[in-house]
Amino acid sequence: MFLVFLAAVVSHTYALSASQSSKHLPRTQQPVGNILILDHLNINHEKGRHDWLKAFYFDFLNCAVDPRKQENIVQGRKTLWANIGANQFHLPEGKPDAQVLNGVITLSYPNLSTVLHRYDKVKHLLQETKFAVRVEDDESLSVDDPWGNVFRIVQGDNAEMDSRGLQPGSKEKDGLALRDLTIHTPPGCSMQGIARFYEEIMGAPILQCSSQSVVVSVGPFQTLTFAPNPTDDSVVLHVDLRDEQQELASGYSSFPSNYGPHISIYLADFSESYRKADALKLVYVNPRFKRQAYTLDQAIDDCMFRILDIVDPYQPEAGPILSLEHEVRSVVKRNGDKYRSCPFDEIPDPCQGALS
Repeated sequence: MFLVFLAAVVSHTYALSASQSSKHLPRTQQPVGNILILDHLNINHEKGRHDWLKAFYFDFLNCAVDPRKQENIVQGRKTLWANIGANQFHLPEGKPDAQVLNGVITLSYPNLSTVLHRYDKVKHLLQETKFAVRVEDDESLSVDDPWGNVFRIVQGDNAEMDSRGLQPGSKEKDGLALRDLTIHTPPGCSMQGIARFYEEIMGAPILQCSSQSVVVSVGPFQTLTFAPNPTDDSVVLHVDLRDEQQELASGYSSFPSNYGPHISIYLADFSESYRKADALKLVYVNPRFKRQAYTLDQAIDDCMFRILDIVDPYQPEAGPILSLEHEVRSVVKRNGDKYRSCPFDEIPDPCQGALS
């Protein structure tokens, strides 16, 4: 059903224009540890609905079409990549359904009025969907995508455009960054355990940790937040595990395929995080994808390994606090060259000589 709560949107748009500069406080650059950037969120869209996908991500959010997937947008099928600043959305087709993230995706733009004006471009294209836009009391925008994923659109400034590099086409668009990704957590789960996972295994600074939430630094102006859903305390799942037959070389473990959403991060010291994850038996291979790293050598060759479960490294015997697939990437290849998909223009100093 088409729900757009824009009572007074037109008048509020002009109010936003007048008040933005006085209400906006620039973000302060935060410490960056071993996680250099949360590169992308991978989430399925509904098969056969490229029209809704394009209307929302490219016409409304004004993301850039990644040229590496240009053929798919022409054909109207398969995966699209939508770029905003240094970040991306990877948008494969579902089988056949779309996924709905149990969380909130926060994007920053220099002018919220411009975002609101784009509503008129897409409203007729998304009449049969869950697309919705609400102006909140703090003048941010709460947006539901065509399938019910929740976005928060906030005002930012150009400092959030990552100075280390941008994804193709992003410089010509008005979106600044994927500022925060909030992942909803099961009721009563160990926030301290989640914090220790990112501190000890990923080497990331913890900006905030309480009994109610954890905020992890994943870039100079980017955060990954874990918190309960304030409006729903039902079961929280971020995975869709399916048993699928796979032929394995002798000695390798078999893993279920995960068709749930995943996040992708780049690390400075890739090998050390692999060793820590492997010691806790957290390395995961998703048969859904072609690159399958069962060992550190294979991970270095692929510039990638995966983790499915978040555990407290001080109490691993307690099992997963929650499951969320991480695609963990290396900035550098084995030969020292930059990995082709990394958005940075140059290899950051902490990455030099980090593979061993």
